[in-house]
Amino acid sequence: MARYFFVAVCALGLSAGWGQAAARAEGQREDQDVKQVVAKFESRYRAARTLQATFLERYLENGRLARTEAGVAYFRRPGKMRWEYEEPERNLFLVDGKWAWFYVPADHTVTRAPAKQSSDWRTPLALLAGEMKVSRVCSRVERTAEERPENGQNVILRCVLRGEEGQTGQPARAQNDAVFFEIVRDTGELVRIVARQSGGVAIEFNFANWAMDPVIAEAKFHFEPPMGVAIVNGDEPVGSRAKK
Repeated sequence: MARYFFVAVCALGLSAGWGQAAARAEGQREDQDVKQVVAKFESRYRAARTLQATFLERYLENGRLARTEAGVAYFRRPGKMRWEYEEPERNLFLVDGKWAWFYVPADHTVTRAPAKQSSDWRTPLALLAGEMKVSRVCSRVERTAEERPENGQNVILRCVLRGEEGQTGQPARAQNDAVFFEIVRDTGELVRIVARQSGGVAIEFNFANWAMDPVIAEAKFHFEPPMGVAIVNGDEPVGSRAKK
């Protein structure tokens, strides 16, 4: 009887060991898959000096669509981008390499903040106009089931933004904020970004019609506030305004 008990215990131990080994092997395969998708994503956009794409932005509150906007986004190395919103009203978000500007013509107001300290969810996309290294933006990238891809051939990756794990000099994010990249597995094309914030708020950016190395004038990435427009510094209270 003791011998049978000993054999049973050994069998259970071997079974647990096999299970752990299988889990480790699965984890390694998943890590390798993530690395391959990230490599394709980086390779696809790294060679281009300029990029252009149409975008659809959706703002959701507790799963309900609150606002939809659309326009064209432009990227230029090093570290510059321009988001021209065309619908439902015109406004502009621009990063000139030093400052991040958000201009609403109808409000006669422009908000300015140092680009590296901007908490705007579009700011991390400046990586498309930089060295195109995901590690510059994400401290960790992993597969996730929290978000479903819009297309079964795409992959969803969760990006833990730098600054979420105690790094200094980065914009503060809530601990449960999450950013997801949807990427075409075979080509590395970026098709969607989802940013989920605390309080049930989510922002989605869908991209289409990517153009590699289109001719874009350097002047398009510079912003000069029109005369009389109020400038609100993003790192100061909203009431602190200076007029040009």
